[in-house]
Amino acid sequence: MLPHWKNLSVIRKVVQLLSFVFLVYGSVIVGFYAADKISGALPALACAYDAKTADYCVLIPLQHQMDHLLGPAIRAGQIGMAVIMPILTTLGTFLILFVLLNKAFCGWICPLGTFQELLGLIGQKLGLKREESLDHQLVDRIRPVKWLMLGLLVIIFPLLTGLGMTGHELGDPFCRICPSRIMTNVFNGNMNQLRIDTSTPGYMAWSILADTLFGLILVIGLTTRQPFCRICPLLAMHAIFKKLGLVRLVKNYTARCDKCGLCAKACPMDIREIHTSKEKDILFPDCTLCGRCVEFCPDQGVMEMKYAVIPIKVSDPQYFKHRNKAQKAWEKANLLAWWKNRQLAADSAKS
Repeated sequence: MLPHWKNLSVIRKVVQLLSFVFLVYGSVIVGFYAADKISGALPALACAYDAKTADYCVLIPLQHQMDHLLGPAIRAGQIGMAVIMPILTTLGTFLILFVLLNKAFCGWICPLGTFQELLGLIGQKLGLKREESLDHQLVDRIRPVKWLMLGLLVIIFPLLTGLGMTGHELGDPFCRICPSRIMTNVFNGNMNQLRIDTSTPGYMAWSILADTLFGLILVIGLTTRQPFCRICPLLAMHAIFKKLGLVRLVKNYTARCDKCGLCAKACPMDIREIHTSKEKDILFPDCTLCGRCVEFCPDQGVMEMKYAVIPIKVSDPQYFKHRNKAQKAWEKANLLAWWKNRQLAADSAKS
């Protein structure tokens, strides 16, 4: 039996839980003023609309700087250091944090990612039929969406609003629909973000879209792995700078890889290129650095997760054997099967 302290997935879930508590309820721990100063440019979807958060994500200041700073400056023809420095400070803070953990902010820190994994766990334990891997063509159609979300909702629409070309409804469009905004507030017992805003037709349309998206995540997340992560604009932003991060995924290709494919099957983001790639660097744009591909590689040293040059996790046949056995036992255990067994036992006792 694999000890919990050696199980990378168990370690990750502990980190996710602690991060979730900090990013959803953290100001209760460190105090409101301390929380307000931690960074304000986190590479994860923590939400400033959550009054108890200890931090908030970089997409919030970026949208506001496009709308309230860069757009008006361009319109007035007065772009200077007073305009450029706040944007550079936001991006610089993001990059400092990002370099430390790279895309692991998605797989280990992001509260919305943790929430989606929780939904998947609930669906699994309820015995719902799960889509462990999506169709390749569907995955290929979904992948560009995150870039459209980043380009349109975080940069272009807010900038057009700052230029006076669109209404204020497009000043912070991603925040208007971000599922983390609703999720973190709901976990705080605050339902005011799960509503229809009727102040203007534009705000009403955004709020309906936000509620619909959150509802879809609740439903789809029960049977499909990480549905929103696949279109998250922050994942696209991470992909731009992924080569700067210190956490890496390395593959030492062997001929056995062609016939295996367990790494791709384990990937919650359906990155099939992990299996087919012969390159050493396999940190693909959709990767969240969860490390499951390393865990479920059965060959010694073929897959590695590294911090700079220091190995964090290296694929190992003995680890794989115990990890795979634990995973199958975990998947077999669900409430539906338990209930059926209980009913059978009760019926047997009666007869």
